[in-house]
Amino acid sequence: MSKRVAGTPASATQTPTAPAPVPDRKERLRRALPAAVELLRTRQASLIAVDDLDAFVELNWLEWHGGSLRLTVTGSNVCSQCRAAAAAAAAAAAR
Repeated sequence: MSKRVAGTPASATQTPTAPAPVPDRKERLRRALPAAVELLRTRQASLIAVDDLDAFVELNWLEWHGGSLRLTVTGSNVCSQCRAAAAAAAAAAAR
């Protein structure tokens, strides 16, 4: 609970609740990459948004190879980081 300091308006002493941060575009893409890779693996690329595919290629997470998309080393590292973050979050939630 915050205390009111003399000379400050009451509204200045209230602790505002910050809205949940909206992930930026790159973070949203980072979170979407593992699902996109799974869709590519199961040959369901048509279910991935074209804008996302373009962004993945632009970020060098996916590359065109002989008419098909494949995961790059960078994309593989991003997926590994996402899996590690998800495992850490699950472990923290279990405590």
